[in-house]
Amino acid sequence: MKHIVIGTAGHIDHGKTTLIRALTGRNTDRLKEEQQRGITIELGFTWFDLDDGTRCGIVDVPGHEKFVGTMTAGVCGMDLVLMVVAADEGIMPQTREHLDILELLGVKKAILVLSKCDLEDEEWLDMAEAGIREELRGTMLEQAPLVRVSALTGFGIGHLKKTIAEMVDMEVEERDAAGVPRLPVDRIFTKTGFGTVVTGTLLSGSYSVDDVLEVYPEGMKCRIRHIQVHGAEQEQCVAGQRTALNLAGIRTEEIRRGSVLAPPGSMKASDRLDVRITILKNSERLLTNRMRLHFYTGTGKLLCRAVLLDRDELGPGETGFAQLQLEERIAVKRGDRFVIRFYSPVETIGGGVVLATGPKRRRRFKEEDLDELRRMENGSPADLCELQIRERGETLVSLTELAERTAHTKEELLPYLELLLAEKRIVSVALKKDSWYWHADSMFAAEQAISGELRRYHERHPYREGLRKAELVSRYMRKMKPNVSEACMELFGAEGIFRIRNGILSMPDFEIRRDARFLKIESALTGEMEKAGYHFLRLSEMNLTQYPEETVEDVLQQLVQDGTFVSLDEDVLTLKRLMDEAKEKIEKHFAENEILTFIQVREMLSTSRRCAQLAVGYMDRIKVTEKTGAETERVACR
Repeated sequence: MKHIVIGTAGHIDHGKTTLIRALTGRNTDRLKEEQQRGITIELGFTWFDLDDGTRCGIVDVPGHEKFVGTMTAGVCGMDLVLMVVAADEGIMPQTREHLDILELLGVKKAILVLSKCDLEDEEWLDMAEAGIREELRGTMLEQAPLVRVSALTGFGIGHLKKTIAEMVDMEVEERDAAGVPRLPVDRIFTKTGFGTVVTGTLLSGSYSVDDVLEVYPEGMKCRIRHIQVHGAEQEQCVAGQRTALNLAGIRTEEIRRGSVLAPPGSMKASDRLDVRITILKNSERLLTNRMRLHFYTGTGKLLCRAVLLDRDELGPGETGFAQLQLEERIAVKRGDRFVIRFYSPVETIGGGVVLATGPKRRRRFKEEDLDELRRMENGSPADLCELQIRERGETLVSLTELAERTAHTKEELLPYLELLLAEKRIVSVALKKDSWYWHADSMFAAEQAISGELRRYHERHPYREGLRKAELVSRYMRKMKPNVSEACMELFGAEGIFRIRNGILSMPDFEIRRDARFLKIESALTGEMEKAGYHFLRLSEMNLTQYPEETVEDVLQQLVQDGTFVSLDEDVLTLKRLMDEAKEKIEKHFAENEILTFIQVREMLSTSRRCAQLAVGYMDRIKVTEKTGAETERVACR
C-alpha cells in the first residue's frame, strides 16, 4: 500500500485550514494564537482515508509571508500538494512565493483547488479559473487538474477526494522503504508520562520500536520507545508516513526542528556543501559571490555564504555551481533540494540541489573542480562513488565512511563498487573490520612517486637492497592510518610492483650490482679476515682506506646477508667459513666432554680471551652452546 503525504499551499486566508477540516473533520490550528487570529502559524497535521482505504497524511502550512520558513519545512516529504486559490481574490503574492518554493524543492504533483466558490456565481468562477490558468502558464501548475470547492457548504469536496485518489493511483510513486531511514524533525514536544516526542515524514527506509538512532548534526544517540502513525500505536513505520516517535535517552532541548534522525554512522554532518543554484526568473535580486543568505532544506534553516564557482554573479533565471559555507553543521544527502532567501529583506530568491556534502574547499573558476561538479550532477551512482574515492586519494575511504558520505547503505553501494573494481577505476584494500578503497589514479601516483625514489636510491647506492618501508610510508602515505598504509604496501608487494623483504622495499627488477669495485672490496675484506684468523678485527682495524667508508659498509652488509661473512659484534665481522670450522671443533669437544669453558675455546682457536668470548657468543646465537649457570661455562644446546 502507498503511504501518501499531502500538503497545502497558498496565500493567507485563502481557506487552506478550512479545506482540511472539510476533508478530514479535524481542525489543524492547535495553538490558541492561531485560533484567535484565524491564521496558521505552526505546521498542522492530520489525515483522511480515500475510498480504497489508502490513508493520506495531510500537512497544513502557514500562508503568511512571515512564516515562509515554516512552510518550507512543511513541504519536506510531500508527495502531492493542494494549491489553494480563493475564487474572490485569485493569485496573490504568497501564492506565487509558495509556487516558487514548490518548484525549487522539486514537488511535481499538484492539484489546483479553487476555494470559497460559494461566494461567487458561475460566470465569475469561469472568469477566475481562466485568469488563474493564464497566470500559471509555464509553471508546474500549468497542466494541474483544477477542482472547485466550498469548504463551508461541502461543495466539490467529494470531487476533490476523487481527483486525489486518481492522482495517487496513477502518478504518485511509492517511496523507497529499503534505503537508509531518514526523518527530518519538524516538531518537538514533551508528552506527560512519555517524555520527548518528535514528528516528521519518514523520507526513506523504516523504523521499528527499540531501534537506536543518531540525531544529526548533534551526534547524540537515542532509542525509539513508541511509534505513532496517524494517532495509532505501531511497531513499525515506513517511508512516506507521517510519524511521531517517542524517544528515550534525549531531552527536548537537545533536539530541534531541522535535526535528522537516522541510524548511527549512516550520515555525515557538514558545514560545507557543493550545490547548483538557480535564481528565480521573477527575482529582483542578484546573487553575488560570498553573499550571506538564509538557507532552507528539509525542516532545517540556517545562515550561509555562497561562494560562486563559475561566475561572479547570478541574475534572474540563471543557474551556476556554488559552494555553500554554512554557519552551522547540517546533515543532508546528495540530491536534496533547498531554498535560499535574501538576507535582508528576507525574500525568496532561488534554490537548488545538493551535489556533495563535506567536500574539499573548491577553487573559483578552476576547470578541474567544475568538471568534477558536472560529473557529480550528471553521473551515475558509480561515478559518484568514484569521485568520493578520488577525493580521498591520500587517505583512502572505508566502505563505512563512503556510506556515511553518500547517505546510502553499504549494500546499496556494493554493486557500484564492484563495477568500479571490474573497470579498474578503483582498488580495494581489505582489512579485518572494513574494506577501504583507493582510486586507481591515486594508487598510480603513489606508485610512481615511490618508484622514482627507489630508482634514484638504487642508482646512488648500488650495493644496498633498498629503502626501509617505514621511511617510504612516512613520506608518501603519511595521511593514511597505519593499518591502511601497511595494507597498501602489502598490495604493492602482492602485485609485484615492489619487492618487500625484511621491511626493505626495492624495485622488483633490482639486483645488487656485483661490479669490479664490489669484488675488489670483497677480496680486500676476505684477505684481511683470513690473515687475522680467529684474532677477529674491528672494521676500523682493516686496511680499506682507499674505499669510501659508506661503500665498504654497504658491501659488508650484502656479504653478511648472503652468508659470506658473519657478524660477531656491532663492528666485528669474520668469515663464515672460519666460524663453521670453529663449530666443528666445539661439537667434537662435546662428543667427549659435557662442559666447555672460555679457556678451552681460547686454546682450541689459538686466540685471545676477548675473541674466544665473541666466538662463544656466536655459538650461543646459532644454538650450538648454551649457559649452564656459570658465565664462563657452556654445555651443548639441547
